[in-house]
Amino acid sequence: MRFKLNARIILTLLFALAVIPVHSQVGPAATKGGSLPMVFGMGGNDFAIDWGPGTRMQGLSAWIDLYPFQSRKASGLGFEVEGNDLNFNRPTVLSKMRQDTGLAGPIFAFSHSTRIRPYVKYLAGIGSIDFPPSGSYSHDTFLVGAPAGGAEIRVWEHMWFRANYEYQFWHDVFGPHDLNPNGVTFGVSYDFRSYQSEK
Repeated sequence: MRFKLNARIILTLLFALAVIPVHSQVGPAATKGGSLPMVFGMGGNDFAIDWGPGTRMQGLSAWIDLYPFQSRKASGLGFEVEGNDLNFNRPTVLSKMRQDTGLAGPIFAFSHSTRIRPYVKYLAGIGSIDFPPSGSYSHDTFLVGAPAGGAEIRVWEHMWFRANYEYQFWHDVFGPHDLNPNGVTFGVSYDFRSYQSEK
């Protein structure tokens, strides 16, 4: 219960930090920064774990986005590697529950604005799950697919605030059915690429 309250406070502060520096600008004043085509970020997530009604858990997330294309038309096309660890606020009846994923796949960021960057992505990889034991069986791994989307808001120079929604398909979990954890991630990113400064 205490973690839920703290998570809400943290998310509110992150949102406030993202919104405070926003102001109008007719056009960019200059281009600054580096040239490494990479974005690195970390955040916290809140997921419905799809293990009984109303069961939610929180955890941590980290991601790296690579944008190798320099042409204007393809500059938003990249590749993301993402790791999630749902390991906090376990439901009382699921004291052993933990869900981890390591995913990778294409991402496309719509970069028509210097302040707001919506994106869509489709990631795939491996999911690891710990669950209440049935005999000695209490852990397994599965193939996972995950469509997702969200937006990043520039806070200051290379720093961005990210809000992401992800819907996962854990294929053939304990039979022919998929497990579908889904939820939101809020965090901050550092964009190593050059940026357009504003007056």
